[in-house]
Amino acid sequence: MFKKILVANRGEIALRIQRACRELGIKAVMVYSEADRDAKYIKLAEEAVCIGPPPSAQSYLNMPAIISAAEVTDAEAIHPGYGFLSENADFAERVEKSGFQFIGPTPESIRMMGDKVAAKQAMIKAGVPCVPGSEGELPDDPVQVRRIARTVGYPVIIKAAGGGGGRGMRVVHTEAALVNAVAMTRAEAGAAFGNPAVYLEKFLQNPRHIEIQVLADKFKNAVYLGERDCSMQRRHQKIIEEAPAPGIARKLIERLGERCATACKKIGYRGAGTFEFLYEDGEFYFIEMNTRVQVEHPVTEMITGIDIVKTQIMVAAGEKLPFTQRQVQIHGCAIECRLNAEDPYRFVPSPGRVSMWHAPGGPGVRVDSHVYTNYTVPSNYDSMIGKIVVYGDNREQALARMTTALGETVVEGIKTNIALHRELMVDAKFMAGGTNIHYLEEWLSNHPR
Repeated sequence: MFKKILVANRGEIALRIQRACRELGIKAVMVYSEADRDAKYIKLAEEAVCIGPPPSAQSYLNMPAIISAAEVTDAEAIHPGYGFLSENADFAERVEKSGFQFIGPTPESIRMMGDKVAAKQAMIKAGVPCVPGSEGELPDDPVQVRRIARTVGYPVIIKAAGGGGGRGMRVVHTEAALVNAVAMTRAEAGAAFGNPAVYLEKFLQNPRHIEIQVLADKFKNAVYLGERDCSMQRRHQKIIEEAPAPGIARKLIERLGERCATACKKIGYRGAGTFEFLYEDGEFYFIEMNTRVQVEHPVTEMITGIDIVKTQIMVAAGEKLPFTQRQVQIHGCAIECRLNAEDPYRFVPSPGRVSMWHAPGGPGVRVDSHVYTNYTVPSNYDSMIGKIVVYGDNREQALARMTTALGETVVEGIKTNIALHRELMVDAKFMAGGTNIHYLEEWLSNHPR
């Protein structure tokens, strides 16, 4: 096992990794930008290194600064968390070439799954169900592009091969708009991701967003830890996540999970990962794989009792998975609400000083947050300031506990989206379960503020 790990991230995930290290008896080196000097995990740190000014490009995305921090502190491994450099194959490669262990998949796996075209081809080979679409990158010939779209059937969606986070996508409803849409998406993809390649898929009208959590070691052992429903989202950004997904037969999930675990073995995957699917009319369609720990990993931890972050670290240290698929047991229901420093209905960021922070408690309540009273939320990063996660013996109990937890939560001095979460917890359709990915945006348009 490692003696010292450098945590190359910030916010609640930095604190989460720091806690996992403590439980394993590992020293955690925390890095921070000048804007995060007063973060909770820095105050709790045994060692901390400033890696640059507030802008991400000069700190959390600064590869030489992070690797230098690992060198001067004698760290043995680097945990990238999520976001920033977590899915950057070049960073993973530089970490390993510098003599450190990257706590995540191999650079080759990150590259393969980061290219959506290559990922889809790998999944088709592994028997994972995919959305009907082009076989690889779209050709330059407009006649061929039109033929592919006709075969798939309108509406279609054009996607950037190197895209992610809901960017680099364009829905096309008619053949007349197709060629221009492809050209525009190519130009955007080249500018945003440095890769102009695009591909085409059938656009599903009202799907749910279901994902399968996997863990794998370097000995080709792989397991799936059930599913999460992440359909409550706005502009492709998740707001609420839950596990298990309401209303989907366990046999369907088990069949899909087994295919995902098999795919991990076939591609030689190592570490934690998530297979993301669209689910419509009883069918699953693979869209992408996230080669890192997810923001919403706590809901899976709550229903399985498995610590995903600790397992990531153990696997990276060369250990075998400490459990088999048969030992993975799922109990109850868990729901996570992301707390964002923003206007609850207009979503305008609201950085600034938190004059009062009171977190909820009680049975089955977990709060992952780096915030405290008098903490200042910086304006330089994502607006998420924490997560409230609840567990219940069933979904009804989990919903009731979340409603209670949100009612206890007090955040003053800045705006947060707590009011929106409170409304959604008592919304009849959400309470019934099974809302699609468009539901929240439709709900917002029907509830103008």
